[in-house]
Amino acid sequence: MPTPDFVLALRERIGHELLWLSGVTAVVLRETADAREVLLVRRADNGAWTPVTGIIDPGEEPGAAGARECLEEADIVAVPEAVVRVKTLPPMTYGNGDRSQYLDLTYRFRYVSGEPYPADGENTEARWFALDAMPTMSEEMLARVAAATSGSDVAAFEA
Repeated sequence: MPTPDFVLALRERIGHELLWLSGVTAVVLRETADAREVLLVRRADNGAWTPVTGIIDPGEEPGAAGARECLEEADIVAVPEAVVRVKTLPPMTYGNGDRSQYLDLTYRFRYVSGEPYPADGENTEARWFALDAMPTMSEEMLARVAAATSGSDVAAFEA
């Protein structure tokens, strides 16, 4: 996965120390004649299916970051409708020893246009799935999709 330039600059100063970052998850939904569908991507680094995710750049609005990530990762134009979940994720250590912890802001996005494909090399696949026919995903990613499809526009704040 490409690391944003601002993170690389910080890493030059702090090495592998724990870095607090804000992330966004864009759960993009569309209605078809047959089903309600969700956009998922298959990550190139570990093969996992997930909604579109990414790091928010300094000064960037989270909803705009999610829309940017959708376009960059899957060539999909989508607009944010609601923040549906806010959660601090546990600290993680990457293979190179870098440590990070993320505040994830999950948004429900409405599909506007585009045909999904793995546009930037971060993913090997990008496609629509009916909500009742999604591939196997981690509990964390399922919780993000569930928050976006719950029918509520009130964000869940998770402990």
